[in-house]
Amino acid sequence: MNLTREKEAINAYLKLLQAKGADAGVLHKHAVFLDKLAIHLADKDLDGSDYREAIEVVMETTPDDDWHSSLTTAREFFAFWVKDIKAIAAFNLHSGFDIQPVSWKPIPTSLQALWKSLEVEKFDTSENWPLKAYTQALRYEGAEQTLVDTRLSLAKIILIRLRNAPHKDHKSYRTAVDLTLPLFNIKQNRRLFLVVVREFYHFWTGNPDASSMVLKDGSGNILQ
Repeated sequence: MNLTREKEAINAYLKLLQAKGADAGVLHKHAVFLDKLAIHLADKDLDGSDYREAIEVVMETTPDDDWHSSLTTAREFFAFWVKDIKAIAAFNLHSGFDIQPVSWKPIPTSLQALWKSLEVEKFDTSENWPLKAYTQALRYEGAEQTLVDTRLSLAKIILIRLRNAPHKDHKSYRTAVDLTLPLFNIKQNRRLFLVVVREFYHFWTGNPDASSMVLKDGSGNILQ
């Protein structure tokens, strides 16, 4: 097993984080995760498919509470692994890198508790608006009622997980999603949740083109 390529990418990534002000604790946490990931990336082709497969394997042994920080690291590290200098520069310029520990997390729960809560949960106007728009878009695309009901329930779970978020923004949405993913023990269900996550986000943010993005991608990519 040759880890030279992975070690070089890890060093470059950690060096950039350090330059941006990441402290020793943050760097250590990133390094521990990436060392585990490197073992599964060694000798693999430099493409997204192999990378996602490796991430899914590593995440199975990652503590639930660390899913968000680990997936954030994985998303940032990919460009270093494939040596995409332009992507690194663009990401650094426009999105930056996450060098601060997560300041907010959704309330700990179980998937069973979330499903049960759907029977009694009430949603306010700001929550019902994207739910209704999402439902209408699915029906317009010809989705059967069973599919609509399932996706609507998963969208409601996202909203419940966001209830106590201090800010309703992209970062809170991603944090809530990342920390809900480990509750899905069945990979097929987890991937369906990810499909809904991607579709529903556009309705949640009020994107006027949200309807055009429904039922277009069923891959359930864990890194998006």
